Amino acid sequence: MKSLKLLLLLILGLSIFNCGTEVNPPKSTPNQFAMVTKNSSDNFNRYWYQGKAEITSYELEQARYGEIRKGDAVLIFVTEDFSKKKQVKLDNPSANPKDAIPVLKLNMTRKFNTGVYPYSIMQSSFTPVDLKKHPNTLKVTSSSQEWCGHTFMQLNLEKNNFDTQLFSYFESEGDKRTKLDKTVLEDELWAKIRIDPKQLPQGEFDIIPSTIYARLKHIPFRNEKATAELKENANEMQYQLNYKNLDRKLTIVFEKAFPHQIISWEESFKSGFGSSAKNLITKATRKKSILLDYWSKNGNEDLHYRKELGLD
Repeated sequence: MKSLKLLLLLILGLSIFNCGTEVNPPKSTPNQFAMVTKNSSDNFNRYWYQGKAEITSYELEQARYGEIRKGDAVLIFVTEDFSKKKQVKLDNPSANPKDAIPVLKLNMTRKFNTGVYPYSIMQSSFTPVDLKKHPNTLKVTSSSQEWCGHTFMQLNLEKNNFDTQLFSYFESEGDKRTKLDKTVLEDELWAKIRIDPKQLPQGEFDIIPSTIYARLKHIPFRNEKATAELKENANEMQYQLNYKNLDRKLTIVFEKAFPHQIISWEESFKSGFGSSAKNLITKATRKKSILLDYWSKNGNEDLHYRKELGLD
């Protein structure tokens, strides 16, 4: 009886502590529930459900204001359980398993300087690992920060369309909310490469352009026409995307063998404004890739991982 009382007091004490204001916020960690409803491929499950994220750094050459800027890009892929209803990461997916969809999340960052001031861009996409059952990405967010101000975009999948929101410090473009017909997202192509390259769209189709490109160019966000082709050789594959009306091309090079790591990419488009605008090519080339539970590596003693990735 005394042991039972001590146990109850211990549980009560832990509960009180966990409700306090000094408790750390929930960490973005992979959920074990995803192990129940994961991808049908054993190779996919062994690689993506080992409790780590894949972090890959790239040497970046970013076109901006008619010049090429040196910088870094990082792709962080990790599996999570996502809420169909709220379209956010589930803290406790086992509490409502019918609401949970296992996704492959991509966080893409780009950092570069334009003269005296820096740019910091981040895009997140949440793509179901079961593309046959859930062929559309559920959500995309994108933000850009520089010394003039910042912008934020969000796309949420609805039954027949994407609900898009734009918040910007530019008077001409923010704040806006629009509906776009449900179709292919350029921002989902990266995750589809990692899940199953055979699911990449080819031929001619409708597509919603990259949120990063739309914000850098300050263009209206709408459905566009594009053509795409998937090429392969002995060890690599290339996905080439051409827009019909945007004068823009995107080529993503990735490993033919699973897990189809992305080796490099190129974007060609007109950079700059007015008569000074010119066609330039943004390039990103892989530097280093590691598997790491980065959410637990937040101490000063963990800074060596950034050096390993070539980010310092």
